[in-house]
Amino acid sequence: MSGFSTLTALILVPVAGAVIVMLIPERRRELVRPLGVVLSLLPVPLAGGLFLAFERGEAGFQFVEQSVWIDRLGVGWHLGVDGISLLLILLTTVLVPVALAASGGIDHRVRLFVAMILLLEAGLIGVFLSLDLFLFFVFFEAILVPMAFIIGIWGSENRVYAAVKFFLYTALGSALMLAGIIALALIHREQVGEISFSYLGMLDLDLGLDTQRWLFGAFLVAFAIKVPVFPLHTWLPDAHVEAPTAGSVLLAGVLLKLGTYGLLRFNLPLFPEATLDFVPLMATLAVVGVIYGAVVAIVQPDLKKLVAYSSVSHLGFIVLGTFALTSQSLEGSVVQMINHGLTTGALFLLVGILYERRHTKAIADFGGLASSMPVFAGLFLFIAFASIGLPGLNGFVGEFLILVGSYPTLPVYTVLSATGVILAAVYLLWAYERVFTGEITDPANRQVPDLSIGETLVFVPLVALIIVLGVYPKVALDVIGPSTDAVLERVEATTGFTAPEPGGDRLVVSGSGE
Repeated sequence: MSGFSTLTALILVPVAGAVIVMLIPERRRELVRPLGVVLSLLPVPLAGGLFLAFERGEAGFQFVEQSVWIDRLGVGWHLGVDGISLLLILLTTVLVPVALAASGGIDHRVRLFVAMILLLEAGLIGVFLSLDLFLFFVFFEAILVPMAFIIGIWGSENRVYAAVKFFLYTALGSALMLAGIIALALIHREQVGEISFSYLGMLDLDLGLDTQRWLFGAFLVAFAIKVPVFPLHTWLPDAHVEAPTAGSVLLAGVLLKLGTYGLLRFNLPLFPEATLDFVPLMATLAVVGVIYGAVVAIVQPDLKKLVAYSSVSHLGFIVLGTFALTSQSLEGSVVQMINHGLTTGALFLLVGILYERRHTKAIADFGGLASSMPVFAGLFLFIAFASIGLPGLNGFVGEFLILVGSYPTLPVYTVLSATGVILAAVYLLWAYERVFTGEITDPANRQVPDLSIGETLVFVPLVALIIVLGVYPKVALDVIGPSTDAVLERVEATTGFTAPEPGGDRLVVSGSGE
């Protein structure tokens, strides 16, 4: 398999698909969505081929492609994939066709909508493939445009406000990251003799502790907003509630992972000494996010906003695992990025289907739907159990690895965050009880149609992956492990930090700095 053709094609195929969709004559608009779904499926075999050809046990980047883009600035078209990025690319290629297939409620400017989804997919894949920091920043920023349009044009009543808030929050953080990227490139010129934005080249830079702290902070703001980490989360509920179903699925399923991916890909390896300094702060914010998101989700009267706040809670676990700095916690964080994308994406799909049938998201407007929508109710309960972390389903694997891996280094934070598992059961099962059980009191709920065969088929890949990753997580861990271990080894080699195994000694740090 050619790394050049495959990696570049993963980015360009969705772009070409967007162009093709926009060229469809208005008189044949009925072809737009089916063709869009077909075109969005094309990256799936490309990503699947990478997964099959990927060398397990190798920590480095594979299928690497590198060529000069802007020679004078040292910018290159530098792409590669490792165990961390590979699964996130697979997740993206799976969720995009699912989101498009479930977007039947979009009835105006359909060509533009499908094109925006495909361009968003290209940008997301580009972020995960980029090994040049300037190229990474271009893709990181490029996704803002289609996502803002998706919210602002096809969203709900307050869609413009939500779109502008989303754009401003993310753009502000990105500006600080750009300053950090330029600073790294200039340091590279000072130490090596030429300007470069190569990620691999920057790993060899000699950065003082103060420099690392400032640059860590610049990158952290951008990624913390994207996660989002408490208290930078306020844009998320508005964006989720106002976004159309497809937008919410991709926002929760993939876009939020750009923040957690960035922390693991850039902050830890590039600034390992500063990482140790930021552990207490990030662990504290992670725990606050876990508990705060869960508690606010419990009291939400709006079902979609409940799912949105659940993301704040679940992503807090991922941040905790990232900064616990053990092999198990880092593996668990990456696994949980995938798991959250599948389960929360599925929950937003279900809420969207319910909204299209009843034109309300208020929990109080439902009740007893299990009698009129038994298949829908059963599927919702299954996804809720996966999100809670029921053993045998995917959510259990990620949360278990994070909690077991985080306890040796962050015992108090881990115990506190474990309450989020209990609270997740409270907000999801209580919501299920109010929406689906009991007697039907509102006549409008008696004739709500159940899932059609086509709608059910949309969930098949998500359900299959939820079961596979829950029963046989080794298929993912074999890919992830070497890459996360390489990140941890770099932190250990640079700082003297020793990551303990579960059941072993607590955090041990050696060196003059401690």
